[in-house]
Amino acid sequence: MQFKLDENLPRSLVAMFTSAGHDAVSTFDQGLVGEPDSRIASVCRNEGRALVTLDGGFADIRAYPPADHPGIIVLRLRQQGVPYIRAMASRLLRLMAERPVARTLWVVEDDRVRFRQ
Repeated sequence: MQFKLDENLPRSLVAMFTSAGHDAVSTFDQGLVGEPDSRIASVCRNEGRALVTLDGGFADIRAYPPADHPGIIVLRLRQQGVPYIRAMASRLLRLMAERPVARTLWVVEDDRVRFRQ
């Protein structure tokens, strides 16, 4: 699967996703840092990439209907230090092997994951 990691995530996650067999890039890689959310969503749709972000605005299904996107994964974590985010990303990668991301909003919290289609 193809992913775009938002600027609010550690760039080291690109290597984690790639090592797990995914095609991953960051917004840094494409010069999209500071772009509005609507632009990021549009680029992801055009490229067929699911977005992974800490930006809770992407969880608004009125603004970003899951059926219109290759996938949106919003991390809502109490801790946002790099080691914790990496640990949660590892958990996320395992879960993605069991459940498809396409056309689905995943809201990943510390102790649960919610899905909206």
